[in-house]
Amino acid sequence: MSAPSPAAPHRAGFACFVGRPNAGKSTLTNALVGTKVAITSNRPQTTRHTVRGIVHRPDAQLVLVDTPGLHKPRTLLGERLNDVVRTTWAEVDVIGFCLPADQKTGPGDRFIATELAKVKKRTPKVAVVTKTDLVDSKTLAEQLLAVDRLGREAGIEWAEIVPVSAVSGQQVGLLADLLVPYLPESPPLYPDGDLTDEPEQVMVAELIREAALEGVRDELPHSIAVVVEEMLPREGRPADRPLLDVHANLYIERPSQKGIIIGPKGRRLKEVGTRSRKHIEALLGTPVFLDLHVKVAKDWQRDPKQLRKLGF
Repeated sequence: MSAPSPAAPHRAGFACFVGRPNAGKSTLTNALVGTKVAITSNRPQTTRHTVRGIVHRPDAQLVLVDTPGLHKPRTLLGERLNDVVRTTWAEVDVIGFCLPADQKTGPGDRFIATELAKVKKRTPKVAVVTKTDLVDSKTLAEQLLAVDRLGREAGIEWAEIVPVSAVSGQQVGLLADLLVPYLPESPPLYPDGDLTDEPEQVMVAELIREAALEGVRDELPHSIAVVVEEMLPREGRPADRPLLDVHANLYIERPSQKGIIIGPKGRRLKEVGTRSRKHIEALLGTPVFLDLHVKVAKDWQRDPKQLRKLGF
């Protein structure tokens, strides 16, 4: 009788998804983790914090680092976000480059591919063709060929090219299977059950910002920052009916933007509160009283002092 084969060693490490804004990176992170840890929005440049989503498997722990989209910066904030991206690339075990199936590869993708080619050769780079649920098989085949060509032109040898749909869940499991072998052998890096290492206050602020971005006119996406000032259990509540008081400020850059966020008779701000409170309660597992205020921090994206205060 042949000896049983030794169990494969446990692996654990870091992967990050890159791609131009709105390429589906955050949605993919959430699909792999199985819950909402990265905020998503149909506005480009939504992600500002490096959210780590943690995928627990019997054979591995895959820690996903979700970076802001790399872009040609126009403000100090933009430059800082790009620095975050490059530092992250240098530190992870495998990089996934997200390219949407429903959009032709363009200058933004070539810019990122050229930057990726500068990352040390031994870091494997996987091309992830996202949003496959939006195209037919012929368009998908053409996109897979275009992505292969993009890599060759930039001097990148793709470790894999994987089509996925985070929305329908198609091939999401396969993508995890393909990323795991590139991680080093290691015991788990985070306790079982942890889904992210983001502090709760940062995640709550992100959920409020996501709700504030919904349906806002085009001039506002970059101008909103949210700071959670405090989160405290309401005193004197019975143990079986806890309530968490969350006080948060939404910062915008100009007084004229205040009306857009608050809306006629405060309706918009109320909607932001209702929408984000649902997600916050699901995240924290407790009823929440949410107190939101809108404040002006003049031109905060260009002011180093304000950027520090707002956590960038």
